[in-house]
Amino acid sequence: MKFNNINVTISKNAKIGHNVLIGDNTTIYDNVVINDNVIIANNCIIGEPNNKYYEDVSNYINPTTIIGKNSLIRSHCIIYSGSKFDENFSTGHRVTIRENSIFGHNCRVGTLSDIQGNVSFGDFCSLHSNVHIGQSSTIGSHVFIYPYVVFTNDPTPPSIVCKGPTMGDFSIIAVGSIILPNVKIGKHCLIGANSVVGIDIEDYQLAIGNPAKPIKDVRDFKNKEGYMHYPWPYNFERGMAWEKIGFEKWKLDNGYEND
Repeated sequence: MKFNNINVTISKNAKIGHNVLIGDNTTIYDNVVINDNVIIANNCIIGEPNNKYYEDVSNYINPTTIIGKNSLIRSHCIIYSGSKFDENFSTGHRVTIRENSIFGHNCRVGTLSDIQGNVSFGDFCSLHSNVHIGQSSTIGSHVFIYPYVVFTNDPTPPSIVCKGPTMGDFSIIAVGSIILPNVKIGKHCLIGANSVVGIDIEDYQLAIGNPAKPIKDVRDFKNKEGYMHYPWPYNFERGMAWEKIGFEKWKLDNGYEND
């Protein structure tokens, strides 16, 4: 473990792996597990206690927080307790991830994004900057969520009801879109920029507009050059699980025969 001695606080109940770098002004709370080869940059808080800590400090036990190996947490990030991140997780700067957030491996969360807790992500999820994910959202694997996208969760605000959206594998939400509470987006979908999605979207649909409506199967969509890009995994592999082997072989090896 390597860290500079400038305002670094590490709980005696934290577990730190090998070759971990912790930057200045960083706090690691109780029951945080940081695995091997992780970088925690300056001014981060890992394992931030949840609200019960402030209600009853003497009896509070901080839930376990796990940072997977080979992860990179950039400066000024706050990760709340009870969250778990598989290997190769990375963030931009000033990201907030609330309690009980679960991420698979090879996920990325961009600068200034806000993950509101009690959410789950699959593997290879890519969230760009300024993304807001409301509580109780469920997001599959190999998805792209572009800047200024908002997942909401209160169907009758203000209320105590919390029903986040569900997003299937290989789907994409383009810039500036809003996904309304309890909406279900299928697999291999494309939601166009600045859309407001208030209805369920079936698999392989291109949906655009406010309110968003499905307009065609993505497999029939051509760009301005007449090129068929979707399903996108056949045409994009950089940083993906099928890089260098191709999507066709990868999906057969991983139980995606029908995709």
